[in-house]
Amino acid sequence: MAKKKILFINQEIAPYVPDSNMSLMGQALPQVMQERGHEIRTFMPKWGNINERRGQLHEVQRLSGMNLIINDTDHPLIIKVASIQSARIQIYFIDNDDYFSKRQMASDETGEDYPDNGERAIFFARGVLETVKKLRWVPDIIHCQGWMSAVVPLYIKTAYHDEPSFANTKVVTSLFTKSLKKDLGPNFKNCLEFRDTKADLLATYNDNFDFEELGKLAIDYSDGIIKADKSVNKSLLKHATSKKIPILDYHEDFADAYEAFYDQICPDEE
Repeated sequence: MAKKKILFINQEIAPYVPDSNMSLMGQALPQVMQERGHEIRTFMPKWGNINERRGQLHEVQRLSGMNLIINDTDHPLIIKVASIQSARIQIYFIDNDDYFSKRQMASDETGEDYPDNGERAIFFARGVLETVKKLRWVPDIIHCQGWMSAVVPLYIKTAYHDEPSFANTKVVTSLFTKSLKKDLGPNFKNCLEFRDTKADLLATYNDNFDFEELGKLAIDYSDGIIKADKSVNKSLLKHATSKKIPILDYHEDFADAYEAFYDQICPDEE
C-alpha cells in the first residue's frame, strides 16, 4: 500500500499520563505506523497532571498565540512539543491555562467531572485543526481516540470541509470503554457552532449531550469506526452498525488490521 499521512488526535498518550488501554494505544499506534513508513503527526491535551519538566515539554512560539472564541470568550492557544525518545515520535500538546494547565484530566481531585468538559473538547479540536493548518500539512487520514476528540469529525466535515488541509481527509474514530460520568451541559450545542457547523445540524441530538450522544456525533461524521477495546458501549456499536460505515472489530495484535483498515477507508489513488 502507498504510504499515508496520518494525523492522530489522542485523548491520552503514555508515558505522559497513567497507563490505560487508551494511553498505551496512544503511544503504540503512531509509533508502529511511523515504523511502517507512514508520515504521522500526533496531538493530545496538555493535561494539568503532566509534568512538563520530566516530559521535557517546551512551547513552540511560531505555532502559539492564536485566540479561539469558545462560548463568547477568547481563549489563548498555546502549543507545546516533546518527544518520546524510546518510540522516536514527537507529540504536540494543546494547552490553555483555563482549560488544561490548571486542571486534571476529565475529572477534578474529588473525582467529579468538570462541568465545562464540552468546551474543553471543542477548544482541543479546533486547536489541533488550526495548528495542522499552520504546519501546512495535509493528512490523508485523521484518527480520533477518546471523547476529547469526538467533535473533530463534525468539524472536518462541516466547518473545515473547504480547507485545503482537510478537503479530502478521511476520519476514523476509535471506540473505547472509558467514558464520562456526567453530561456536557445544556450550552454545549451553542458552543459547538462555528463557521458551517450550525445549530440545525445538531437538531436531532439531545440538548444535554452525554457520553453516548457525543459518541453518536463522532460516528455520524466519521468514515470508519474501530472497536478499540474488547468491550465498548453497546449502544454506540449498534449506532455505528446502523450507519452502514466500515467497522473494524477488536484486534489485540492491531498493526496489520489497522493498516489494512486505513487502506480500506482511504484507498490508494490509481
